[in-house]
Amino acid sequence: MSTPKKVLGIFKPGSTHWVGDGFHVRNLFPSNGIGDEISPFLMLDYAGPTRVSPSPNPRGVGEHPHRGFETVTIAYQGAVEHRDSAGHSGTIYPGDVQWMTAASGVVHEEMHEHEFARKGGTFEMVQLWVNLPKAHKMSRPRYQTLASQNIPVVQLGPAGYARVIAGEFSGVKGPAQTFTPVNVFDVRLKGGTQTELTLPAGHNTAVVLLKGDVVVNSTEQLEGEAQIALLSSEGERIPLDVKEDTTLLVLSGEPIHEPVVSYGPFVMNTREEILEAVADYQAGKMGHLEAKVSH
Repeated sequence: MSTPKKVLGIFKPGSTHWVGDGFHVRNLFPSNGIGDEISPFLMLDYAGPTRVSPSPNPRGVGEHPHRGFETVTIAYQGAVEHRDSAGHSGTIYPGDVQWMTAASGVVHEEMHEHEFARKGGTFEMVQLWVNLPKAHKMSRPRYQTLASQNIPVVQLGPAGYARVIAGEFSGVKGPAQTFTPVNVFDVRLKGGTQTELTLPAGHNTAVVLLKGDVVVNSTEQLEGEAQIALLSSEGERIPLDVKEDTTLLVLSGEPIHEPVVSYGPFVMNTREEILEAVADYQAGKMGHLEAKVSH
């Protein structure tokens, strides 16, 4: 019989700040001290919910580089346009996910979608950084738009449902292509219910509360907004007692047992590789964005 994963700790955001002029975020790790315990995940920013006033010029974060990892953007409210120096572009709306593999290096921008910017509205998204193993850090960049209608849903009885973005849940596989075993589930639960999630033993695991009230393993309560429960890699089951309607992001992954050296938008294995990344970006080897044609 499988055993429950133990709750190792409950954490609140370690910092709150603006990314560019368009994304007001609460950082749920690593600013609060969570690090190797959540490998292969590197960072999680919860943007919003923020009321965005109408503007003729979309806000966001302009041209900037990445190397050595992947960025995953999950849209709950609002819309974001992406384009990068590898020639990829796309727009995500509520329910959609953007999975960008920076790998050997890419320059991109993320801006409020022009119609959302013009009308204004509520903006709410999560951006997650996923590490790449050394063998794939210098592979070619790629870009996946995971449209909401292509993300499968697993019903959890009267408790609600889980959308399988990456990995596998109850025999249902998510559409994201990943380099190492990773599970990313968007879970919506109804108050007054109980349910249980099952995740692989050996995976580093976290339950991220975006909003709601839920008791994990009958003992630890996640309540309000923007909290994260770090769970043990041992065990498989996560019992949930849902007190109010709740939105969770559930993460698990096989840890990457390699050195991590990071500097801003670069995540590599050695300091020398970081210096090389900086030099390559400054020399234009990651490319640049062409001037954008106005709408």
